[in-house]
Amino acid sequence: MSLTLTLIRGLPGSGKSTLAKTMGVAHYEADMYFIDADGNYVYDAAKISQAHDWCRQQTEQSLRSGNSVVVANTCVRLWEMKSYRELAKRYRAELKVVECTGQYGNIHGVAEETINNMRKR
Repeated sequence: MSLTLTLIRGLPGSGKSTLAKTMGVAHYEADMYFIDADGNYVYDAAKISQAHDWCRQQTEQSLRSGNSVVVANTCVRLWEMKSYRELAKRYRAELKVVECTGQYGNIHGVAEETINNMRKR
């Protein structure tokens, strides 16, 4: 079985997490960093950089162990996928990019204005 890194990108509420959970491989996303010990989502904008670093580290750890990975992050700009492209190359994993375009309503309370700004990017 070949090693695969799948990036699922899309706006908040587009179905990224739901799709990722169906793929049967290790699944990471920056939002997971904000889940506390009780399972509550506690977002802190000041820690978004740490959240993305954590997601990349988890992804690399899985690839290094020979496990395929799916990452579900917004990645609205191409540069946001660069580090994952580099990881796929480093570990000789096939890189797949999937874009979710559904509109299911976001569960993290992202303001519509923020989503519209992301859409423009």
